Amino acid sequence: MRTATRFALLLLSATLTWAAEGKWTPQQVLELDPAWLKQQGLQLPATRLWDNKRGTGLLAATVALPGCSGAFVSADGLVLTNHHCLFGLIQEHSTTARDLITNGFIAQSREDELRGKTMRINVPRRFTDVTADVTKAIPAGASDAERAKAVEVKQKVLISTCERTPNARCSVAMFNGGLQYTLIETTEFTDVRLVYAPPRAIGEFGGEPDNFRWPRHTGDFSMARVYKDGKPYKPEFFFPVSRQGVKDGDFVMLLGYPGRTYREMTGAEMDNERRFRFGLTEDMLGEWISLLEKTSKGNAAGEIAISAQLKSLNNGHTNAMGQLEALKRGQLVEKQKQSDAAVVAWAKAKPTAAPGLSAKDALDHMAAEREKTAVRDFLYASVPRGALSLRQAAQLVRLAAERAKPDAERESGYQERDWSRIKAALERDQSSFFRPSDEALLASWLRRATKENIAAAKGANATALLNGSKITDPTERLKMFSESTEQLRARNDAMLNFALTLEPELRDWKARTEANDGAISRLRPEWRRTVLAHAGKPVAPDANSTLRVSFAHVKGYAPRDGVFYTPQTTLAGMVEKHTGEEPFAVPGFILDAAKKTDATKVPLNFLSDADSTGGNSGSPMVNGRGELVGLNFDRPWENVANDFGYNPAIARNISVDIRFFIWLIEDAQKADYVVKELGLKR
Repeated sequence: MRTATRFALLLLSATLTWAAEGKWTPQQVLELDPAWLKQQGLQLPATRLWDNKRGTGLLAATVALPGCSGAFVSADGLVLTNHHCLFGLIQEHSTTARDLITNGFIAQSREDELRGKTMRINVPRRFTDVTADVTKAIPAGASDAERAKAVEVKQKVLISTCERTPNARCSVAMFNGGLQYTLIETTEFTDVRLVYAPPRAIGEFGGEPDNFRWPRHTGDFSMARVYKDGKPYKPEFFFPVSRQGVKDGDFVMLLGYPGRTYREMTGAEMDNERRFRFGLTEDMLGEWISLLEKTSKGNAAGEIAISAQLKSLNNGHTNAMGQLEALKRGQLVEKQKQSDAAVVAWAKAKPTAAPGLSAKDALDHMAAEREKTAVRDFLYASVPRGALSLRQAAQLVRLAAERAKPDAERESGYQERDWSRIKAALERDQSSFFRPSDEALLASWLRRATKENIAAAKGANATALLNGSKITDPTERLKMFSESTEQLRARNDAMLNFALTLEPELRDWKARTEANDGAISRLRPEWRRTVLAHAGKPVAPDANSTLRVSFAHVKGYAPRDGVFYTPQTTLAGMVEKHTGEEPFAVPGFILDAAKKTDATKVPLNFLSDADSTGGNSGSPMVNGRGELVGLNFDRPWENVANDFGYNPAIARNISVDIRFFIWLIEDAQKADYVVKELGLKR
């Protein structure tokens, strides 16, 4: 091979790798070379994706759901997202007599659409750099705790001012550990109605055996509509649905709100995440899953009630196992330590990099200190995730204490702006409560807390706490929502009394966490300046639940020696997996419809090398023309630890092909109401 040709191929390979790695902010997209973007496959000018002057663009058709992403796909506010992202809404309207979880749901008109009590959808409308405002608010010589408090207070002021605009929901996001702060203004919609959900056998085909695996054959999609003032919302931007789909090698963009990644951490900090966050998550969630399944087995109402929580725990548990295995297999912590060492060696020759080196040493020391309380801290953090009764009691006690303060001094999450959300959750929780399961989860947490010497847990008994409490009564629980600390204490309610005893320990844990965050916001920026200077090229910041885009291509991968996975699956593969038993039981109407077509020509799922993580569930996969070609819903097992580092050889995300969705609603289910609105009528 000629030298010039070989160099060109190497350059192209490096470019494509760089293209896929990174979750770029809308503002960063405009900093990329337009010619390079065109070379990758983008057929729109970058300014169509984002207009800094207006603070919006086509990317704003990507919306945020709780823990997920979604996409506007019609001029009348239809949002397409994953089945598992709307599962809570589906479960909310399911009963043993009308089991929408099992059978699915298709609205035949606007009147049929089902409103959720707690579902929220946020649409981005403005991003403002407030770094100077935040950093100026930190007093000279402030301790780490004082620093964290000053940042929090300033953020609250910025948010409060921002939310004077009607329907605004605002937040301040931190990038690169505190190098930059951005005020994000969104429009929050609380009237969200279920329009379409496939049967669970389609939306979850393959279940846990296929979770985080390839090849996949899962129709993980559902649809809702956003309403404003009782009428369908008219978004400025939406993604037309493409009938053409994608093929191997095609350019795609992954748009969404990725939750959290850990690439900015030092190797020592990553090691803590490996051992304590994921190690403990695997252990505890595994136990909780077993308890939920055991206590609800054979009880139809119980199985419906715990379904959403069980689904969430299963996903978290499988993810934790995948993280641990992939971290070990890829030696990612060890590689990060090597990368740290390379930056340190480079920085030692740069006198201006001395603050970065000192910061790195301090971050590593903090990581070692946090090991001492890691297990106990994990249990405090898990209070909202397990027994509903424990979460509710702790939340009500905290709310009562915070309500007694001026709003500006209240803890984030308990300000007046949050009360309606808390109240709605307390109401909706009743559909998810099943006493035997809740009691089992509470007993599990108490046993673990007692072992770790959490004082409030000593001698506490789950059965006695629930027997002596009215917190499980929805009417009484809503009364508690409005009561003061004194009124809650006067009830002499067992669960509330336990939460009141636990509250000082949770407060102490929160104070330690805030001081730690304050130290990180002081140290991380210095280390990141050094890391970015060493890199000498654009580097996308860690995910933080803000709007991002990843540029990618449809491609397969080789997970191990002698094996290569092609990037697309079809309906034929789903039919082939059919066993007649869950989770591989294809509904009869699908089998019948499959016989009337060439199932090998109905694409189902596809792979690309987009840089994804949790929160990207439901993210639109868009082609170079801005058309929707799929929905991201998973990652292969080998790529779960992508949160810690991007490996181009195995970094793949899994999407449901929009052509399967079209085939299902058009040919198999005859969902004419939806088909017509999407402009899919032949």
